[in-house]
Amino acid sequence: MTHSSIPAAVREQVRQQPDAPAYTFVDYDVDPAGYSQSLTWSQVHRRAQAVAAELASCGSPGDRAAILAPQGVEYIVGVLGAMEAGFIAVPLPEPLFGAERVSAALRDSSPAAILTTSAVVTDVDSCARALPGSPPAVIEIDALDPYSPPALHSTGAPQTKTALLQYTSGSTRAPAGVVVTHKNIMANLNQIMSDYFEDQGGVPPWDATLVSWLPFYHDMGLMFGIFIPIRFGLHSVLTSPIAFLQKPARWMHLVASNTKAFSPAPNFAFELTARRTSDADTVGLDLGNVHTFISGAERVHPPAIRHFVERFSRFNLPDTALRAAYGLAEATVYVTTSNPGRSAPIVRFDYQKLSAGYAKRCGDEQPGSELVSHGTPRACTMRIVDPETCVENPAGKVGEIWVHGDNVAAGYWRNPQLSEQTFGGRLVDASPGTPLGPWLRTGDLGVIYEDELFIIGRIKDLLIVDGRNHYPDDIEATVQEISGGRVAAISVPDDRSERLVVIAEMKNRGSSEEEMLHRLRRVKQQVTSAISKSHGLRVADLVLVPSGSIPITTSGKIRRSSCIECYQQDEFTRLDVTV
Repeated sequence: MTHSSIPAAVREQVRQQPDAPAYTFVDYDVDPAGYSQSLTWSQVHRRAQAVAAELASCGSPGDRAAILAPQGVEYIVGVLGAMEAGFIAVPLPEPLFGAERVSAALRDSSPAAILTTSAVVTDVDSCARALPGSPPAVIEIDALDPYSPPALHSTGAPQTKTALLQYTSGSTRAPAGVVVTHKNIMANLNQIMSDYFEDQGGVPPWDATLVSWLPFYHDMGLMFGIFIPIRFGLHSVLTSPIAFLQKPARWMHLVASNTKAFSPAPNFAFELTARRTSDADTVGLDLGNVHTFISGAERVHPPAIRHFVERFSRFNLPDTALRAAYGLAEATVYVTTSNPGRSAPIVRFDYQKLSAGYAKRCGDEQPGSELVSHGTPRACTMRIVDPETCVENPAGKVGEIWVHGDNVAAGYWRNPQLSEQTFGGRLVDASPGTPLGPWLRTGDLGVIYEDELFIIGRIKDLLIVDGRNHYPDDIEATVQEISGGRVAAISVPDDRSERLVVIAEMKNRGSSEEEMLHRLRRVKQQVTSAISKSHGLRVADLVLVPSGSIPITTSGKIRRSSCIECYQQDEFTRLDVTV
């Protein structure tokens, strides 16, 4: 059954399975073994109605309601309550975890109310009072009475076209609010499931379980953790990002203990889990019932896939379970994924050809870049386009990824100029059956090779050194295999040209000063040699820094522009000053 909105889909779940579990949140702060709190569909609906009734006294449909709360069931209720009231939901992190981003988003969205919990209300009050004009109302979700008679009698039909504002993480620019409509959400949910359950008619089995620790303010955590269960009547088992980071094995055990688990995460999580899951953590682990692990939200690196599969294949993890995904907030969340029934293909491309803008396979003996297939685009329309001429590129030629479909968002909140630049793409001499526009210009470089999409990197992050294009993701992957930590590759101008600078976080520095210096020297030699051999580049400066030094967004992406500023202002604490 199709629904016009998330509130309408919630009502349908209440009608069909009122007492079935909707969301289970596992809290590892209350109990290291995990304390579970569950809500049924009727409880979710009743609590969302209580929030909606409170919001009705603060404004009217079309006003914004920001959600600033800890990860938990209250956050879910806040998002659904805002939609129930016809408000535009604005999912944001707690001020503690993203003060700069939160302040910018609040100023931009001008909410009539902020939904929070009693645990963080003091910090949220401070944020509200710092805003220009009359401060928004602050509502504590956990203080509302879910059993009071509902003051609203909504039918679940959307009262406004816009469902939410998804603020981008701002890895290359200031955060902007993506205007996501109810139509965008419902279309993208159907696209996700039609691709991931393609071999089952696009419908998940009734006992599939969504398992996620992703933050709800991130588009992937919001869509997969909260909205997919509503649209398809599935049980969602959730925990917090902090719980995952403290002990990644918790993710594996949650996935293993739930039927036909379907679980998304960014690339770093797979590498972290493989590295930090001890043998003691895997006692009794059986991943044979897992349906899908989704690697998305950031560039998918082949070593991370290999390490993860190698680590957990002995626990019956199917080799077809891990699939690479590509998407972005401007397309609601999802664009495409690797094809079903096989492990995501990894292809080694000739590095020199790729730098020149063409994809050609090469052998292990040649300098090459390994890229992961993101499958044959099928959920929505996608083209690879020359960003300068706006002409479609043939297969095998690198260009900008353009997207067209019902999942493409309406634009940026109150920013018509940026909206036109990003969402107003028009093709020149479009091929038969291809719409002229409007197209979403993703800003991502990709190539279609043997009918499948391979992601190259961001256009704005492209490094131009000695007159040649280089992709920072490839250089970073080369260095990360040696250093073991987060890496940023940047180009810094000098008097004559651009020079390559690499900042690498060092996790294992040795137990003594002598051992540390020896390891730093060895890493510098290995990195310099590897970049020269694999990429034909000379590293002008290799900056070795402690873990946590490289600036990142709230979703974990490297802020390369900030790295350039920090480097130019000599703000990095170098471990290699005496090496």
